[in-house]
Amino acid sequence: MGRRNIISPEVKLKAVKEYLNNEGSYETIAAKYGVTSTPFRKWLAKYKSMGEAAFINSRNNHYSSEFKTHVAMSYLDGEGSFQDIAVKFKIPSPDTVRQWVLKYNGHEELKASGTGGTPIMTKGRKTTYEERVEIVKYCIEHQSNYAETAQKYQVSYQQVYSWTTKYEKNGVEALLDRRGKCKPEDKMSEIEKLKAQNKLLQAENRRKQMEIDFLKKLDEIERRRY
Repeated sequence: MGRRNIISPEVKLKAVKEYLNNEGSYETIAAKYGVTSTPFRKWLAKYKSMGEAAFINSRNNHYSSEFKTHVAMSYLDGEGSFQDIAVKFKIPSPDTVRQWVLKYNGHEELKASGTGGTPIMTKGRKTTYEERVEIVKYCIEHQSNYAETAQKYQVSYQQVYSWTTKYEKNGVEALLDRRGKCKPEDKMSEIEKLKAQNKLLQAENRRKQMEIDFLKKLDEIERRRY
């Protein structure tokens, strides 16, 4: 197998600009620079998404662990191919997205790039209904910080995200585990459900109050300036 030609960022940019200036088709310009039309189309997609920055060496980019997990989940949720996701989040290489997804599926820790960041929990565990209520409550009270909540309760980021969004869309009953038959959780009394609902509503109210207090503080700061 022959060695693959290494194309410099400057040459990639030149090739893309030639195409955009109508100096040739995908095939003719790709052939001119010794590549097939497939990688050339990728260069063009990256340029359209990110401009000239698409061809800057990406090794110096810093991505938070939360961002990596969000990108991986976007792919797993069917929002597009590796290339689509890379373009959407302005990531220079779709291979980077693929690596993050593989790590996420393999339950490896996704750490912040270049920062020694705190790892995100990606391995889930079984939980009780009461635990899920407590986890969602904590997440709501802490401004939907999924990573912090996952770390605190030793569950996966995806679990926290899923439980919180389920609750926000469908209420406390969405946190019940109805898989299988005769699950005790599915037979909880209305009083128990109301208690859980009340706990989560209190958390929401505390978050809203914190937001109100924060806005008041901002207003005070603004008034002092004038």
